[in-house]
Amino acid sequence: MKVHRATDAPSFLGEINMANKDNRMEWQSLIDLGDEWRHRFVMRHPEVVVDAEREEVVARLWPWHEEQMRGLGFGPEQLVRAEQVHGAGVAVVKRAEGMVAGVVAGVDGLISNEPGLVLGIYVADCCAVYLVEPEAGSFGLVHSGKRGSELNIVGEAIRLMVREHGACPGRMKVVLSPCIRPPRYEVDFAEQIREGALEAGVLQENVMDSGVCTATDLLRFYSYRAEKGRTGRMLALLGRRESCLR
Repeated sequence: MKVHRATDAPSFLGEINMANKDNRMEWQSLIDLGDEWRHRFVMRHPEVVVDAEREEVVARLWPWHEEQMRGLGFGPEQLVRAEQVHGAGVAVVKRAEGMVAGVVAGVDGLISNEPGLVLGIYVADCCAVYLVEPEAGSFGLVHSGKRGSELNIVGEAIRLMVREHGACPGRMKVVLSPCIRPPRYEVDFAEQIREGALEAGVLQENVMDSGVCTATDLLRFYSYRAEKGRTGRMLALLGRRESCLR
């Protein structure tokens, strides 16, 4: 099956403008980390009707999203999602504390170092930010829109990965999903995310942003703003394989 693999902005943009039957993206910079790490950005479904409120469309999309998650080697019992309240809260997901297979309330970001878990974030203009520090076995997924970017939620996630898992920002890979951008939106929060990662110590060459705007391509993306609030959600997934214990 065809998968979008973005190594840099020009080649990525060339692929995103091509026909894509699988409606998903993966990034070469994360693929290159090895089979221990699994990720995906599930785009718009061509047939599911989404002119409804969030809870209803997420339920309609769930069979499609579950299929994509299983394609990465994870089941629903391994999925942990953030509630997403447009804040800067980040939770540390630990099996011992029972934070598995459900929604963590009051947060917009999740980090873990546990094999056998997959983190999930829903977006429809906001940015899903993938973070992986492979040597520490640490990974995170963050929902960062206008408010979260102003509060530097990505910087908070990186600080937690350092404190909780001994992660080194200089070894970290950071990938920004497609999101809404100027001129379709008045704030360039993708740039704020990038600056927050750099300020936290991530190397410039390890921050990947395609520059793709969700509001300009409604054939492939859902856009809350362009579709006036009644639309679906893309699902960002990032997990660590169970068999890759350190």
